[in-house]
Amino acid sequence: FLMPNYLGSARDFRERYEQPLAKGGDPAVHDRLARRVRPFILRRLKRDVAKDLPEKIHQISRCELTTQQRQVYQQILEAGRQEVLESVDKNGFGKSKMLIFTTLLRLRQICCDLRLLKLDNIDEQKSSGKVDLFNELLEEIIDGGHRVLVFSQFTTMLGILRERLKENDTDYCYLDGSTRNRGEVVNKFQNSDIPVFLISLKAGGVGLNLTGADTVVNFDPW
Repeated sequence: FLMPNYLGSARDFRERYEQPLAKGGDPAVHDRLARRVRPFILRRLKRDVAKDLPEKIHQISRCELTTQQRQVYQQILEAGRQEVLESVDKNGFGKSKMLIFTTLLRLRQICCDLRLLKLDNIDEQKSSGKVDLFNELLEEIIDGGHRVLVFSQFTTMLGILRERLKENDTDYCYLDGSTRNRGEVVNKFQNSDIPVFLISLKAGGVGLNLTGADTVVNFDPW
């Protein structure tokens, strides 16, 4: 709004930049756009403005599916593949996208915990290799005097973790899209020694400044 038409009209922008970049990311187009917007963007790195803060330490913790998880995963994979192929053959790829997304979602849920699928006859003790690993990580975090933010895109998964924390008498705070007193919950965590804050990715992924924790766990399928 300060410099109308600096990047052309919306139509010009789509033809000149958006479409070529979407098709394959032409480096020349990317560089041309970058040169035009660079004077108006200030990007500051943490190391430039907060030299006293330590560097982030990234740790990827891999875990195996339980036998029960692996069996259900294979069943859903085979059934889903067959269903998708039949749908694409009958209705075309475009009309089969929702079915594809649904199948992928179920596979991703299985990788977190079988209980997300709400299946019958699930042994809760063997429903998730990831929850078992999380318990080990959490024990190390708390024993080391650290405090942790736990993010997940599945609120049902956070509910499962919350029940596990209750069983272990571990204090926690909780925030998802249904939380109405966000400020109170954040302040409670910030001004206490509660070690765990469970947060849904959608509700808490932006707009929160939580300095009370020094550890973050992303509890998701990958």
